[in-house]
Amino acid sequence: MPIFRLLRPAAAIRADAHRRSAAEETGAPALRVASWNIHKCVGTDGQFDPGRVTAVIAELDAELVALQEVDRRFGRRTALLDARRLAQETGLVPLPVSDLPDGMGWHGNAILVRPGTTWRLQRLHLPGAEPRGAVVAELDLPGGRGPLRVVAAHFGLLRRCRTRQAAAVVAAVARGRDMPTLMMGDLNEWRLDRQRSALRGLEPVFRGVAAGVPSFPSRRPFLPLDRILGCARAPVLAVEAHDTPLARTASDHLPLKALVRLPATVPALASAA
Repeated sequence: MPIFRLLRPAAAIRADAHRRSAAEETGAPALRVASWNIHKCVGTDGQFDPGRVTAVIAELDAELVALQEVDRRFGRRTALLDARRLAQETGLVPLPVSDLPDGMGWHGNAILVRPGTTWRLQRLHLPGAEPRGAVVAELDLPGGRGPLRVVAAHFGLLRRCRTRQAAAVVAAVARGRDMPTLMMGDLNEWRLDRQRSALRGLEPVFRGVAAGVPSFPSRRPFLPLDRILGCARAPVLAVEAHDTPLARTASDHLPLKALVRLPATVPALASAA
């Protein structure tokens, strides 16, 4: 796969330098990440409002964001968020995962990154009774923090389908090179009992699969449908729901946010390829 680089403005450079300074106090690089099912920009009040979705993403102050349901569901799968406004208000840009010039997602999945990120992409069809997919992105993070593989996914509603989809993700990761890996998305699994969870199949790669933070429904969350999962080389230090008045209204899911510890020294993606 070709390697691409996004140019970054001075403001993003200053923000990344501040984060690196704070992370160095803990002894290892850290990355603030988030995941959110934006419900096609339709809020709990029934109103379609991409602007407030963008405002919530700005609230998250994350360097890497996975979004679900970012495109129209029927007809031409065009993006529901304005990429230019998104960049202006959040400092993040979407990776080009869509087939369409005016699309943003692959089966609704999008990944937002800081300008200056180098990336390689794979789009993964997930098995199941309904069309589902995942985006696998191998990133070189700005600031020389080395590579990170990110899997952004939206699993199906049926348990047997989620079981097969988890296996497909693990197989895709196994086909790639060895590198720190993070998985984020709406995995539609509410069971915290490890023996009953359809996500058990993710355990060969990811940690904390059985744990979950309630994120749905956003006004009174009690189901842990969304996940941010790290591996042994990229552990997730903490996960919490982003529970603000705007987030409770903007979508039927609350965003999840977390801090991920990165390896202190990892060869860059381009040099290792």
